Amino acid sequence: MGCGTIRTGKQKDFSQRLLTIFEGLAEVMDLQQPEVAAVEDVFVANNPRSALKLGQARGAAVVAAMKYGVGVYDYSPRQVKQAVVGYGQAPKEQVQHMVRMLLELSGAPSPDAADALAVAICHANHLDRL
Repeated sequence: MGCGTIRTGKQKDFSQRLLTIFEGLAEVMDLQQPEVAAVEDVFVANNPRSALKLGQARGAAVVAAMKYGVGVYDYSPRQVKQAVVGYGQAPKEQVQHMVRMLLELSGAPSPDAADALAVAICHANHLDRL
């Protein structure tokens, strides 16, 4: 069991970045053979262009899961923060800290890995309600 991030690099065009996300997750699916995937809904703040790109990246992740027959569950950012911190408006740093505490990690995960782990924790908390 582990956690990590898929890095796309700044030099590649956006279509290539989406392919990198898809292929990276396909490798994870092959290696880990998960039964389910949990993803966070896109949050639209001040920059609609960033939200659109994030939505496309999320789509690449969902398609990778579906290609491997993995069920996908969606959670709002508020639900994720509520599940991990107990407060739906918690800052990223607090989520990162609570992920480390809840999973008894020896070190702090990267912010991106902490976000992904928080979504997994949220899903685990919702299993009895599904």
